[in-house]
Amino acid sequence: MNKKLKRLFHCAIILAVWLTQAIAGRTDKAGSAAASELLIPIGARSIALGNSPLATVSGIEAMYWNPAGLARSVKTGVMFSYMRYIADINVNYFAGSTLLKNIGSVGISIKSLDVGDIAVTTEDQPDGTGEITSPTFLIVGATFARQLSDRISVGITSNYIYEKMAKVSASTYSFNLGVQYTGIGGIEGLSVGAAVKNLGPSLKYDGTGLLREAGVNDAIRQNTIVKIQAAASDLPSTIEIGLGYSMMFHSVGEVNLTSVFQNNNYSADEYKFGIEYIFNNLLSVRGGITISPESGFSENIFGPSIGIGFNTALYNYNILVDYAYRSVEFFQGNHVLGIMLEF
Repeated sequence: MNKKLKRLFHCAIILAVWLTQAIAGRTDKAGSAAASELLIPIGARSIALGNSPLATVSGIEAMYWNPAGLARSVKTGVMFSYMRYIADINVNYFAGSTLLKNIGSVGISIKSLDVGDIAVTTEDQPDGTGEITSPTFLIVGATFARQLSDRISVGITSNYIYEKMAKVSASTYSFNLGVQYTGIGGIEGLSVGAAVKNLGPSLKYDGTGLLREAGVNDAIRQNTIVKIQAAASDLPSTIEIGLGYSMMFHSVGEVNLTSVFQNNNYSADEYKFGIEYIFNNLLSVRGGITISPESGFSENIFGPSIGIGFNTALYNYNILVDYAYRSVEFFQGNHVLGIMLEF
């Protein structure tokens, strides 16, 4: 590997470590960020691992977790993920990727939230106007990733974010940047990853729903229409660094250990851990947990997660089916189903 490239990568890792130590999570700003759907995880495998495979994730699922991992995919594939989230919200995710020879790996993704129908209420009619609205939350992403060497990969994801509620809507864009380094220190199976996510302009609502009829004092004239100026809110940016270790046992299979430290600018910092056992590259069993010492266990509604996966080949296709369950306080647990097809 080029010495200058190695120095650059080492500096990036040192900077990421310094940032995670120097910047504390902002619990005082919790709940005030825009586009919180950016933080809703996708993919049954990664959710079962406690959202921790930053350093080891590869293929299509990496487009959300660490775009650098897409470069480690050598096949064309498509993926669909469905999660029954909280408060009767469903999260749908579809993605596809392919490898462009001598250029890199590219992919596109669509994430949408199905909130259902909501009755429209006003200040004068708090019990409802009789109208029904269906909110729209949509994220469309494009990812490019490339192998810089046999051990280092980098990637970038650009997201278009669109939200609509009744007669108001908002849109903006964001970027995710990631890097992965496998075999660090000459230790095969030991990987490190870093990512900076959700960088972009603030989100601000606009539309006819902000128009109001207002009276004019001390003037003989009819009421006039004015527009309420909505406040702009920042995106929930994060800085993440993770370690992963894969151990091969020829007689019993493979064991993967994953971990992540996530610094959040609009909530408490989080530590995430996961473990996966793969038998004969056919059956996978997973578990994970997220810990947030700043907020305490009582304020983190998402608990431990478990999952299972099956990998099989049919003709020239590789089919992966994954399921995950994540416990949730105050709500029913999250059920996640993921199906991936590689060819």
